[in-house]
Amino acid sequence: MPDPITLFALRSGGKAALARALARIEKAPDDSDVIDLLSAAYAAPQGLVAGMTGPPGVGKSTMMNALIGQWRQQGRTVACIAVDPSSRRSGGALLGDRTRLSTDPEDQGVFVRSMAARDRLGGLAGLTVSAMVLMRALYDVVLIETVGVGQSETDVVGVADTVILCVQPGSGDSLQYMKAGIAEIPHIVVVTKADMEAEAERARADVTAALSLTETAGDWPVPVLMVSAVQQRGIDRLIDAVEAHAAYLKEDGRLTSARKEQAALWLAESVRERYGRDGIRRAGYLGLDGTDSPFRRLAEVCRRLSPQ
Repeated sequence: MPDPITLFALRSGGKAALARALARIEKAPDDSDVIDLLSAAYAAPQGLVAGMTGPPGVGKSTMMNALIGQWRQQGRTVACIAVDPSSRRSGGALLGDRTRLSTDPEDQGVFVRSMAARDRLGGLAGLTVSAMVLMRALYDVVLIETVGVGQSETDVVGVADTVILCVQPGSGDSLQYMKAGIAEIPHIVVVTKADMEAEAERARADVTAALSLTETAGDWPVPVLMVSAVQQRGIDRLIDAVEAHAAYLKEDGRLTSARKEQAALWLAESVRERYGRDGIRRAGYLGLDGTDSPFRRLAEVCRRLSPQ
């Protein structure tokens, strides 16, 4: 039987220890030691979580590279989750995004994990929430790149503190956001490939118009930024915007409230995946009270609903 994993051991064990822990979580998510580890991590969040979404080819991986480099220059540790398309044969990640990240494998301050989206349509993998919670307790920044599935790619709201929506100039996508639910989810919008000048300016104008027609939660004004990751233009402004949104969330308990809501949504979705709508009905109240861990609550619900 494997030895129990602790946050202390992961903090001193480096990237290899975290990789082993994630493999164990994926293999045995209902193991009591795994539940204890995730519950401890849930109670000790350290870093901010930024989610990057947008259509395929918009430049998310290039942007991710630039953000990692800038944060590392600032001395901040960064963990990345790159959700990739799945292999039809093996079901595993095709690793398209991970191979485009030029991180130093010897740098213990950067950890990158690829995950296969498999049959999930919201742009994330099944392991994303558990991995994020663990990484959030170990790193200063957790950066999540979704698989890039289009207008339905809104699950990132349930895992990230700050959602960054990437829009590509000249693609026509920006006009679609006026009628798509995805226009309601970003806290920051980035027009990528800003070196395309006129097309980039037109995309920014379209997105700004779309946002003016969209109801946004709270009083956070969504900035629309022009960024060229290849030319390293605008990356500093994007990081400033992420930091500003993090500071906004910390006011009046917004961050704690948002994370508790995310955890409750994950709990309900996990019960639905295992037991269907009838399971949701039989489970009863699925909210989180006080310092409840969603992982322990899920284990309790499973014990009640599973036949003896």
